[in-house]
Amino acid sequence: MIRLLEIEFIKLWNNRASKVLIISYFFILTSIALVAAIKFDIGPVKFHLAEIGIFNFPYIWHFNTFVTAFFKLFLAIVIVSMMSNEYSNKTIKQNLIDGLSKKEFILSKFLTVVSFSVISTVFVFLVSLILGLIYSDYDELSIIFSDLKFLAAFFFKLMGFFSFCLFLGILVKRSAFALGFLILWQIFEGITRGLIRWKLFDGDTTDAIMGFFPLQSMFNLIKEPFTRLEAVQTVADQVGESIKLNYHLHWYEFLIVIAWTAIFIYLSYALLKKRDL
Repeated sequence: MIRLLEIEFIKLWNNRASKVLIISYFFILTSIALVAAIKFDIGPVKFHLAEIGIFNFPYIWHFNTFVTAFFKLFLAIVIVSMMSNEYSNKTIKQNLIDGLSKKEFILSKFLTVVSFSVISTVFVFLVSLILGLIYSDYDELSIIFSDLKFLAAFFFKLMGFFSFCLFLGILVKRSAFALGFLILWQIFEGITRGLIRWKLFDGDTTDAIMGFFPLQSMFNLIKEPFTRLEAVQTVADQVGESIKLNYHLHWYEFLIVIAWTAIFIYLSYALLKKRDL
């Protein structure tokens, strides 16, 4: 497996566009630290973002994993481009001629997906840990290392999303069309949600049904953290509102994403096995 992974990373590193996107992705993840330095001083409104609690343990694990997940599109482009380059450069055919089986080829791509997910998760963990140690009001180990489940959710969210992108790259062959299909699928899920809620069920039932759709199930792994912030809760109390949302992670949400990941990898293999290269 190490040999397969080495082959993939050599291909990626020798591709200038992929190299730029990968470096840009991790640079942006690092730039989260710059948020800590932002200070607003507009007349009577003065506050420092780091002082409103976004980097407090254990909240930081929830906040950072939710925010950084939006930048996964950088690696999504790398993954669909990785597949389109295999077809356009005919390296896929050359790999198979050189003795690589189709199963090993898909395995090498999946290992790349897992590697990107692992590296991203470790990177976010280190950045969040450093920011938390600098700015958090809490330094007890029991508090620092609580809620690490959000990092697990972040990993599975990326792995599921990248597996979907891998499948689209094999299905469509061209990176631009694959990304276009990804956007269309997001729109499709949004329209489906609207139709189900309008014609059939109430909001809670609709949310439960949509939780089985691929992109929505991945999004559900990490709920929005902003209303959980103490400052937001305080403002809500002052205006007589009560914000009570479910931020917990549920085992079945992980299971749905894992199932979709397995489906996308299987479909990728089935498609490649059936297709005449």
